[in-house]
Amino acid sequence: MVAERQKKSAILAGVGLDNQDGHRRVTKGDNFLLVGGSEETHETMTETAIKFNEQLKRRGKDLADLSNNEFNDLMHQAGGKA
Repeated sequence: MVAERQKKSAILAGVGLDNQDGHRRVTKGDNFLLVGGSEETHETMTETAIKFNEQLKRRGKDLADLSNNEFNDLMHQAGGKA
């Protein structure tokens, strides 16, 4: 019997901690889940996650298959902090 290979999975998670207006912000997309933050912080996290996914798609890779260096490179290109 041949064991089936389990596909790796990964998600980019962002948590904003500077919310003071009481609004609950949650954004989910391909490969990412973002929660919290002020309106500005949440918007920045969203833009970064979208740009990250665009770079990921250009490389033809899955998030789960990235090395640490590749992840850091993509995050830098997207304007985020790794």
